[in-house]
Amino acid sequence: MPATKPALNLIAEPGQRRATLDVAREIERRGFAGISVSSSYANMAQCTALGLATERIEFATAIAPIYAQTVEEFAHAAAYTHEVSGGRFQFGIGIAHGPSHVRMGVTPGKPLGDIRAFVAKYRSYDAIGSLPPIILATLRKRMIALAGEIADGMVFSGGSRSHMAESLAVLPAEKRDDPAFFIGNRIRTCINDDIAEAKAVLRRTMTHYALLPNYRNYWKEAGYTEEMTAIEAAIAAGRTADIPRYLTDRWLADTTLFGPPATIRDGVEAWRQAGIRTPVVVPLSADGNQMTALRQALDAFS
Repeated sequence: MPATKPALNLIAEPGQRRATLDVAREIERRGFAGISVSSSYANMAQCTALGLATERIEFATAIAPIYAQTVEEFAHAAAYTHEVSGGRFQFGIGIAHGPSHVRMGVTPGKPLGDIRAFVAKYRSYDAIGSLPPIILATLRKRMIALAGEIADGMVFSGGSRSHMAESLAVLPAEKRDDPAFFIGNRIRTCINDDIAEAKAVLRRTMTHYALLPNYRNYWKEAGYTEEMTAIEAAIAAGRTADIPRYLTDRWLADTTLFGPPATIRDGVEAWRQAGIRTPVVVPLSADGNQMTALRQALDAFS
């Protein structure tokens, strides 16, 4: 067993929002490292609820897209949640992705410049209470370097374990060695004794990310040029149904976790050894039900 349990992802799906708070209290009771809330279904609102429903556990947006509302509104909401939670909130932010920009009706600028400007304006507000720490969504090295310069931490999503040492080498040594500087990675995880079924679940889920150029560019950097080039050819030819076949076993083992509980626990520890201080398990189940996946995760680390 790892010495410390990972953080868990938790989404307040419509119709399950009150039940999600019960699950959050159970996650806290069982001593998990934190709760990560992805951008689906108003994660700022969910984090405010978590601040009131729990007592000790840290929790974070992972991430809040910076274009979703004004910086001022984000700052006020973040300060409120940070205060009512007793300082347990981490404000994870990022630029999100092309489909999200279309949905939000925004035209983003340059990622690094937009993040830098957002953070500066966010920190310019006074008389609104203490602001929570800022955690930047990172994949490639320039954003990692920016996190080391202006943020209080960083979180990968779908990071490559074999590439992590090279990625983290971009951080200043004082940040790499500072336990207060958050370093996390969101790891899609399927706990299942049927390895083939677990891999199939992950291939279906990760196809969404393989469609996004920024992820493909990162995975090329991490050594998966052949796989990503094949995916790009499939996209160009309109063969998106073929994408899962190019998400190889080698790639899956480097970016996700799958298998029985003991294998998952060992995998979380391997991520820590790779430099990720807070692995974030994003549980997935064969039946597609978040509550099933969460129960499996809770049991795996009981």
